[in-house]
Amino acid sequence: MNIFFDVDYTLISFEGRLRPNVKEVFQQLLDDGHKIYIWSGVGLRHEIIKKFELEPYVSGVYWKPIEHYEEKLVELKVDIRPDFIIDDDFGIVEALGGYLIKAYSLPNPDDKELWKAYEAIQKHSQT
Repeated sequence: MNIFFDVDYTLISFEGRLRPNVKEVFQQLLDDGHKIYIWSGVGLRHEIIKKFELEPYVSGVYWKPIEHYEEKLVELKVDIRPDFIIDDDFGIVEALGGYLIKAYSLPNPDDKELWKAYEAIQKHSQT
């Protein structure tokens, strides 16, 4: 599946810290045969991918639509169809399908939300 991850409050905190377990979950998703894409409503976030050394895991980076999701996919040149989205924004998850992750506002070393998202991906891929 093509799995699209939001950046702000999904992968990084308000302070710009990486959420726990990102690399571990990404590696497991790759091992399971999925492709990982990063997108953000504030633009292409190559600097985040580079800063946290996520390049080996990520197949592409896109600008995320923040409204009129289906129509904006074409306008923003998202040439890979998202099969599953991990985002802290209910609207895009409801519109395109995926998992609504709890926002990662402040750093929390005990955060396990990405593993919950992984379980949701596994469940979805079995249907």
